[in-house]
Amino acid sequence: MKLEFYGAAGCVTGSCHVLEVNGRKVLLDCGLIQGSRKDEAGNSDPFPFDAGAVSAVVLSHAHIDHSGRLPLLVKRGFGGHIHMQNATRALCSILLTDAAGLEAGRVRRENRQLEEKGKRLLEPLYEQSHVDQVIGQSVGHPYDRVFDVVPGVRVCYRDAGHIMGSTVVSVEITEGSRKCTLVFSGDLGQFDSPILRDPQSPPAADLVLMESTYGDRLHRDRAASLVELGEVLETAWAQGGNVLIPAFAVGRSQEMLYQLGKHYDSWQIDRWQIFLDSPLAIEASQVYWEYEHLFDEEAGDVLRIDSGMPALPNLHLTRTAAESRVINRLSGGAIIIAGSGMCNGGRILHHMKQNLGRREAHLVFTGYQPPGTLGRRIIDGAESARIHGETYPIRAQVHTIGGMSAHGDQGHLLRWYEGIPGRPQVFLVHGDPDAARVLQSKLEALGADARAAAPGMTVDLGASAKAPG
Repeated sequence: MKLEFYGAAGCVTGSCHVLEVNGRKVLLDCGLIQGSRKDEAGNSDPFPFDAGAVSAVVLSHAHIDHSGRLPLLVKRGFGGHIHMQNATRALCSILLTDAAGLEAGRVRRENRQLEEKGKRLLEPLYEQSHVDQVIGQSVGHPYDRVFDVVPGVRVCYRDAGHIMGSTVVSVEITEGSRKCTLVFSGDLGQFDSPILRDPQSPPAADLVLMESTYGDRLHRDRAASLVELGEVLETAWAQGGNVLIPAFAVGRSQEMLYQLGKHYDSWQIDRWQIFLDSPLAIEASQVYWEYEHLFDEEAGDVLRIDSGMPALPNLHLTRTAAESRVINRLSGGAIIIAGSGMCNGGRILHHMKQNLGRREAHLVFTGYQPPGTLGRRIIDGAESARIHGETYPIRAQVHTIGGMSAHGDQGHLLRWYEGIPGRPQVFLVHGDPDAARVLQSKLEALGADARAAAPGMTVDLGASAKAPG
């Protein structure tokens, strides 16, 4: 029994780890690499294993950096089951369909230029037919129920509190007379965050595969972050500008709607026009409300469900491109929630082209911006932005509100780990090297044997295994 680290080792995106038990291979996640064009070019590289020889996939949650290469895995010969939480199955259908559409659009644009130069044309990474295969091979599971994956591998999902359907994956491994419990954290959310329940610590683990995205920092207090967001909205209204919120379609968009509804009176939201300018986020929001039984107690009390969306009378759901273009006529008074969350594509770019040069406009980042993305460059102080081949000056006011992240910070990560009995060994993934290094030292101070994973590193799980008692 062994575990090999492939994606999201020494970096944040492209989550993929290979578990080998009784001669069978099981993947934990199969995510898309996100970031710079150079980074994303790695998505088409061969897998370091034969896709046809993989027996099954166990998915932690629906975000594309964890699920986005599943259609490519199928395209290259994988025919086994893909296990995921029930809500994740609903979200994956939406997110992977969107990813296939974006990939087709990217290839069409680049092929027009290549054709003019007489160069070899590109093929998409995958197509909608491969997404359909993924959904057809998917098996949904509820939380807290053990299921078999392959002989010798049993899994139980627990709530990770990151997005709807996100899971902490407990893997019970048996090979011969030896047994080992491997826990994969997936992405962990914050404790006491809205809508979702708190991350659950598993009751036992011999080895923990743990994310470290914010392992080197603490988020600003959530209450203080909400005060800051309210102040941004007040300032923007007084200055007559628009508020642009680049938001991930799953998780962040739903929380923003929730907060606008919860603070509707105190923030005087009735004076604004609110636009959820993302067909993907609209569909994902409807999935959220369909799974309201997974909400935390506060969200269940606060949210008023109306036709699958929270009750905001001034909320406009802009599904079509034509509806989106109409928003650009507004120079002020609009709160625009649009994708992508990292500003590396999507409708937010069109709104940025119209608003970045306006000093009265406000650009609000509420999520992680990986190196190489436009979002990170803007946060780091860029004076201009290159969008769709043209350069736009940045005069808008830029805000980073870290307390609203869907990822737990260092304190939340440590709190989750301390909930596991026995201080099991830890391998850190899904984090930049500096973040992993700092979190490693904090874990060692708790008495844990912790280290950062590297691509290609193999761990002998037999060393962590124990004979059945």
